[in-house]
Amino acid sequence: MFKDLSLNGAYLIELEKFEDERGFFAEAFNRRNFEKHQLGFSIAQTNVSFNNKRGTIRGMHFQIAPVEEIKLVQCIKGAVYDVIIDLRPTSPTYCHWVGNEITAQNRKQIYVPKGFAHGYQTLDNDSEVLYLVSEFYDPKNARGVRWNDPKFGIRWPIMKEVIINSRDASYPDFQ
Repeated sequence: MFKDLSLNGAYLIELEKFEDERGFFAEAFNRRNFEKHQLGFSIAQTNVSFNNKRGTIRGMHFQIAPVEEIKLVQCIKGAVYDVIIDLRPTSPTYCHWVGNEITAQNRKQIYVPKGFAHGYQTLDNDSEVLYLVSEFYDPKNARGVRWNDPKFGIRWPIMKEVIINSRDASYPDFQ
């Protein structure tokens, strides 16, 4: 089930489960479901990110043209607070952000359109995130905005024990 987020073109996706005495079965990705919502999405790369400690922030990352990427993000172990920022200058939600808790238990996914920055903070130790990505990673077109940039005012759930690498912490203020 696709649920509109408050940012234009972004979705929270809840899997449709078929349950019985063994457990359940669900389609994690079905291209036809994306086409029904006019979302062209083909997978170029799949990434896994494992995080040892609660409070770890990864982000806020994006790629610029010609390799702007779409992401489908799911937490497969533990729990994360997933954040996206609309960086499309012509969008009515430009510079707005939204955060959602996605967990291995709730199995929700976040559809991140082109032109958005993406990141997350771990809410549990040993959390793992799976990304389906529409473009190959290209370091020369990789960019980021700082996790605590006052332009966005992201309200992260954990502020006292933040773990972040030097690259993600050193992005300049957004212009």
